[in-house]
Amino acid sequence: MTATADVLITTAFLHPGDEVDLMLGAAGLSTRHVPDLAALDEAERAELLAGVRAIIAGTLPLTAEHLAAAERLELIVRTGVGYDSVDLDAATARGIPVCITAGANRQAVAEHVFALMLAVARRVPENIQNLAAGSWQQLTGRELAGATLGILGLGSIGKAVATIAAGFGMSVLAYDPYFDEAFAAANGIRRAELDEVLAESDFVTLHLFLDDSTRNLIDAARLRTMKRDAVLVNTARGGIVDEDALVDAVRDGVIGGAALDVFATEPLPADSPLLSTPGILATTHVAGATREARGESGRMAAANVIDVLGGAGAPRFVVNPGYEGVPA
Repeated sequence: MTATADVLITTAFLHPGDEVDLMLGAAGLSTRHVPDLAALDEAERAELLAGVRAIIAGTLPLTAEHLAAAERLELIVRTGVGYDSVDLDAATARGIPVCITAGANRQAVAEHVFALMLAVARRVPENIQNLAAGSWQQLTGRELAGATLGILGLGSIGKAVATIAAGFGMSVLAYDPYFDEAFAAANGIRRAELDEVLAESDFVTLHLFLDDSTRNLIDAARLRTMKRDAVLVNTARGGIVDEDALVDAVRDGVIGGAALDVFATEPLPADSPLLSTPGILATTHVAGATREARGESGRMAAANVIDVLGGAGAPRFVVNPGYEGVPA
C-alpha cells in the first residue's frame, strides 16, 4: 500500500528532514516527497494523490489527470513564480487555488540576468574554452555602461533588473501590459511598446509569464526588428521564444547572440542546436537556484500550506483567474 500524506512535495530541491519538512511536521502535517509523479506507476500515483490535501509543486507537470485523482486537494503552491507546469484551468474548475511564492527568487534571477549578459558581452565562455585549449586569444568584448537595456515585463523581477542596471550605468526602457508609472518615473525608465523595446535595445531581457498571449512572442519577425549586435536574455519561460527562429537568427547574424536559462522542453535535449550554435549561451534553469532564494520559497510555501490547512488564513499569491481580485 502506498504511504499517503497531507502534503505532497514535488519540488526537487526540498527533501525529507529539511527546514520545510520540519515546519510542516511541527504543524501536524505529514509529508511525502515525490519529485517526479511520472516515476510512480499509475495505481501508486492515484492512491497517493487521493489522500493529499496540499501540493508544494516544482517545475514538472501537474496535469488535469493528476488533479482529478486528488479528491481532497485544497491548495497548490509553486515554489517559484512560474505556474505554467500546473493545469490552471483544471485547478480553477475544481476550485483549487494555485499560489506562487512571489518575490522569493527576485534577487537571484535578477543577478543571473547580469551574469548572463556579462558572460556574453565579455565573451567569457569563449575565453575560457580558448585558454583551456592552449590558445591565448584576447577577444574583444563590450561594456554594459552606456548600453540600452530593454525589459519586457516590468514586474517584481523586471524591477530588480532595472535597479541593478542603473548601477551599471545602462539606459533602461521597458514594456509591460500593466506598466508601473510611479516606479518607472522614480527610476528613470522610459515606457515603450514591445516592438520599440526590441528595436532600440542593445540587450533585451524577458520577464513575462508564459500563456497564450506570450507563447512564441519572440518569433522570427520580431527577432528581425532587433539590432544586429543585440543580445537576447531569457530567464522567464522557454516557450516565450521561438527557439528554432532564435537559432537561425543567431547563426545568420540577424542578432548578436542570446543567453538562455529556460527552454520549451526541459531538461534540454543534448542534441539541441541551442547547445551547438556559436553565440548562444545556455544554463540549466538555475536563475533562481540560490540558497537564499530556495530557502525563502520553501518557507513561504510551507507557511501558506500551514495557514490554509490549519484554517488560520486565506491562501496568498493566488494566480487563478477571477480569484479574489486576480484578473479574469
